[in-house]
Amino acid sequence: MANREEILRLIEEEDVEFIRLQFVDMFGNLKNIAVTPGQMDRVINNEYFFDGSALFDNLYQYDEELYLHPDLDTFVILPWRPQQGRVGKIICDVYNSEGKPFALCPRTILKKVINKGKEQGYKCLVDAECEFFLFHTDENGIPTIVTHESAGYMDVGPIDLGENARRDMVLNLEEMGFEIESSHHEKAPAQHEIDFRQGECKKAADQLVTFKFAVRSIAKRFGLYATFMPKPRMDVAGSGMHLNFSLFKNGEDVLGYDNPEGRYFIGGILKYAKELCAITNPIVNSYKRLLSGFDAPGRINWSRKGENALVKFRKTFGQTKIELRFPDPSANPYLALAVTFAAGLRGVNECIDPDEYAASLSEEELKLPENLKDAVEAFENSTLLKEVLGEEFVAIYSSVKKKEWNDYMLQVSDWEVNKYLSKM
Repeated sequence: MANREEILRLIEEEDVEFIRLQFVDMFGNLKNIAVTPGQMDRVINNEYFFDGSALFDNLYQYDEELYLHPDLDTFVILPWRPQQGRVGKIICDVYNSEGKPFALCPRTILKKVINKGKEQGYKCLVDAECEFFLFHTDENGIPTIVTHESAGYMDVGPIDLGENARRDMVLNLEEMGFEIESSHHEKAPAQHEIDFRQGECKKAADQLVTFKFAVRSIAKRFGLYATFMPKPRMDVAGSGMHLNFSLFKNGEDVLGYDNPEGRYFIGGILKYAKELCAITNPIVNSYKRLLSGFDAPGRINWSRKGENALVKFRKTFGQTKIELRFPDPSANPYLALAVTFAAGLRGVNECIDPDEYAASLSEEELKLPENLKDAVEAFENSTLLKEVLGEEFVAIYSSVKKKEWNDYMLQVSDWEVNKYLSKM
């Protein structure tokens, strides 16, 4: 556990001139306030406040001031920034003016779910497999979906033109304390994957947020743009954010194939999958990935082998894991882990057998939502998610996402013009 003196000493010894106080908004967008070392006493005393609307990406009016409480254990120095006048970052929790954790803060929501699991004797470890694309920018620095490479799954240089950028990402992440298990080129041209070693839920979410920030920053140094958009190109595979869960009760692995608790955990994910999608697949584009195939899951099922299963049972080096294959990297990591862990625990508490549950559904009921509108409808009617996220959170989130869908539906696409203009 880091303390005030250690942080202040490290800032001085490493010539850190700026510290980014970071948090994510409701939708997973990273926000920050930058301060100089002279302000760190005030920061560590939890005296830094900000306009509460920032927690909602300014899409919802919130008039109260909120406060940043830094988690000192998350302080790191950004290795890709200059060695003189270095830059550090620290992840913060959000509190209200009464000094209490703010109920709508995504990190607070995840911590509540973790604590509820602990009360029942459960500890959850997660490792993520996060995919992304590296595209070129235009002459004005604006991101495009252009790539000059044709590399495929696990190809190497020189055909893999992003190899050097990916290597630097891994090395910088490891310098920041990440344990990277592997990295490789993915199936689509310009698509890459970096996999983390498993860690406790909160740490895994913190790392995913930092990972996306680091990948984007390092890609820019190579003249590239890193995007976590799930389906930026129609003709190739989309990007997923596979979450691998390990579950322990009182220190004992309970996810064995023949262990009822492991099966019930899967049953919970299957039962509540439709309700989870507005969080795990939160944007209009998410459903282009799920509907397009390319090994992306579209049905409520589970398997020990199937690549396009919603949930995959895995055993690696003697350790059992459950892989959730439907989340994508546009999701807010804190919320995605909170709702999936909560759904799994509900499955254990309700003794939901995955085979029996799936067999009770019709072919139509086995389908995941086909668009954001359907996902939000299932989300806002979910008693589980109102319990996990709070009714106020569900109401605000649903309102914003409904507007997002309506804005999308008002657009006239190139496809529509090409399809109908000359015929009507």
